[in-house]
Amino acid sequence: MSTEKSIEKSADKKSALKKAKGFKKSKAGTYLSIGTTLFGAVSVAKQAKKARGERDTLQLVDAVVSAAAIATGVALLVRELRRMNSDDVLAG
Repeated sequence: MSTEKSIEKSADKKSALKKAKGFKKSKAGTYLSIGTTLFGAVSVAKQAKKARGERDTLQLVDAVVSAAAIATGVALLVRELRRMNSDDVLAG
């Protein structure tokens, strides 16, 4: 009995993992990713402001590199969102 239950739990976990991966590839998941990525920009802006105030060049460079990574990430997510929208037009 316990072996059957563990197999059943394992199958449930795999199913939940599949659903989570599917959500990540969905429009809603992409919008959520864009939002969370942009939320990171607030932290980077604070870091840059603090670095300028302290005249800390190394922290400022770190903030600029982080901002570039955020911009690139958002651009990639927007491109993926546009591809999803163009696929919908072709499918519908």
